[in-house]
Amino acid sequence: MFESARLPQKINKKTFKKMEPELREALLAAQLPVVEKQQFSTLILVDGLDGAGKGEAVARLYGWMDARHLVCNAYAEPTNDEQQRPPLWRYWRDLPPKGETAIVFGSWYQTVLRNWIYKKIDEDAFEKELTRITRFEEMLANEDVLILKFWFFLPRDVQEERLKKIRKKHAARHVLADWAALKHHKKASEAGEKIILETSKGYAPWFVIPSQDPEYRDAALAQTVARSMAVKLEDGEPHSVAAPPVIGGLKRETAVDTIDLTVKLDKADYEQKREKFQDRLSELSDRKTLSKTGVVLVFQGNDAAGKGGAIRRVIRPLDPRIYKVHPISAPTDEEKARPYLWRFWRRLPKKGHFAIFDRSWYERVLVERVEGFAGHDDWLRAYNEINEFEHELTNFGYIVCKFWLAISEEEQLRRFKAREETAYKQHKITDEDWRNRLKWDQYAIAAGDMIDRTSTHYAPWTLVSSENKRHARVKVLQTICERLEEKV
Repeated sequence: MFESARLPQKINKKTFKKMEPELREALLAAQLPVVEKQQFSTLILVDGLDGAGKGEAVARLYGWMDARHLVCNAYAEPTNDEQQRPPLWRYWRDLPPKGETAIVFGSWYQTVLRNWIYKKIDEDAFEKELTRITRFEEMLANEDVLILKFWFFLPRDVQEERLKKIRKKHAARHVLADWAALKHHKKASEAGEKIILETSKGYAPWFVIPSQDPEYRDAALAQTVARSMAVKLEDGEPHSVAAPPVIGGLKRETAVDTIDLTVKLDKADYEQKREKFQDRLSELSDRKTLSKTGVVLVFQGNDAAGKGGAIRRVIRPLDPRIYKVHPISAPTDEEKARPYLWRFWRRLPKKGHFAIFDRSWYERVLVERVEGFAGHDDWLRAYNEINEFEHELTNFGYIVCKFWLAISEEEQLRRFKAREETAYKQHKITDEDWRNRLKWDQYAIAAGDMIDRTSTHYAPWTLVSSENKRHARVKVLQTICERLEEKV
């Protein structure tokens, strides 16, 4: 979930100084009409790891907004008075009136986070708490409350260094050894991922804020608050907020941007490794234990990235009776008449078999998003729907392997031209491919968002450099073998 947030997203101080007046103007341009029209109230939930600078970011937000219409509510352990009432009582008590904004530290997620990390509740109880929270937030949204939820993330090494500096600078300051502390980094990140996956809705979205760089962190927070308020004010419908799932407008490096496109494999090494992994895949596919699971392989990537070639190397060592390749194109009229996942449910393999998707359900958050075939609400909620779909598959016992094959814009152009000039490849290039190429940057953003929102511990993405086709094909084969070895 936190692939992009782990990267050192930065804004240099000079650039930030130039941006600051625009950020302040945007915040006030959004906040003051909300105050005047009093159509809805706003809740800004601040969660995440110790040392991420949550307090600093909120302090700067206070300095940029009209503080007369802003209140900060911080919640620690319930007081004796609060313990005499249901857990949500204190949050109901402090809800701001329409036109006003409340920043919430120690939200309704704190108790469930703490109890999960300290193993005071099991999986079922954890799920029930998240369901209860989702219903609560949906009710608030229906009653004209704009809910924006921020998870401030730091990689573990950065958090450790940050906390050392805090202790050194503020010797008397006590850093709470709670769920967000360094020793719980892994558990807190896993719990945060689960919570974000299950409770990020169009009416109450989560935003993961990369917090290594204070300027980037604060600009991302301010920009998101301003844009979300403006969207809500413009539309006014309770479920129309559908704030973007990631930070827009700032230069942001995604996990896709970090793929090393320079890696290569010479022909001799390729032949040796390809044969090794194909033999291994053949042996794994013949095991009796494969009958206890099914295998779902998903291939996505830039146009001309070599998905078809990689798939051909995968199926070569497999018995044709146990696999089916599904090339996915635009939905038919029959498919359009049903929910978009219907056509993929129909193509799932039985146990002991492989289903290989050349493009997949991810087109909802790629092509359909970029080309406008899916509405904003539709592709935004699709992240959760896809995660739930894949969770159901893995719970049943399927192995789900997802590959993003990446090439550079220059390499794509070279391959497009080669296809046009080679008779037996001309069917691979269409006018639509050239049109899509004009939206390279939009597709890159959508792919980065997709990786961030749908790379889970049960169905992770494998990012493959496909600039060199030999390297890509071996990487795919090796990954499939490793995943199968874990279960069969």
